[in-house]
Amino acid sequence: MRALITGAARGLGLEIVREAIKRGHHIAAVVRPESDISDLNAVAHENPQLLDIHKTDITNSEQVAESVSKMTEKWGALDGLINNAAILIGRYDSIDELSLEDVRRSFEVNVIGNMNIVQQCLPLLYKGEKPVVINVSSEAGTIVNAFPLNYPYAISKTAVNMFTERLRTHFEDKGILAWAVHPGWMRTAMGGDAAPVDPAVTAWGFWEIMERKTVITSKISFIDATGRPMPL
Repeated sequence: MRALITGAARGLGLEIVREAIKRGHHIAAVVRPESDISDLNAVAHENPQLLDIHKTDITNSEQVAESVSKMTEKWGALDGLINNAAILIGRYDSIDELSLEDVRRSFEVNVIGNMNIVQQCLPLLYKGEKPVVINVSSEAGTIVNAFPLNYPYAISKTAVNMFTERLRTHFEDKGILAWAVHPGWMRTAMGGDAAPVDPAVTAWGFWEIMERKTVITSKISFIDATGRPMPL
């Protein structure tokens, strides 16, 4: 499988890359230009034939176009896409003190950035072999299980769910699957050390979905990493 993964420098994104390499997939790992990629470089050093690193700001259309052009030249098609890149800011601010700039920035990265990647990768996905698109979501974006406060992140993830649902409809007659996947509360920089879930376990679940091995019966595109439907 030829797949693109955003937010690949650390946490879940890095584990998704590692799991992909174990399975023999060819990966384009997208990271912010300023990211520390020492761990990712180590993976690339051991697997140069399977892993390419793209320093790309997903909110910058020109940078995304450059990366997509390189993938087009090398692969000519794309079989998978995992939009993992996201930011979590203004988490504990009430509406009284909330910075609307934090909200704008969250939407710019978590929603528009992901849409930018998908839109520019469409020509490659249309040529792929049974492509699957995963937009990493969160239970923070649900109505029934939403966390207190957390305005920018929660609202942006709700938008990610709707975007994915629209993609699912668009892809229906094209043989492409689209899922918004809640990864669980993981031990990452975002989730903290107290989180119960190992991101490596979630990464394994993601690839089971990407390889279409997980049986998914959900009527909506919002699921967890085991394929079970998530509440709205």
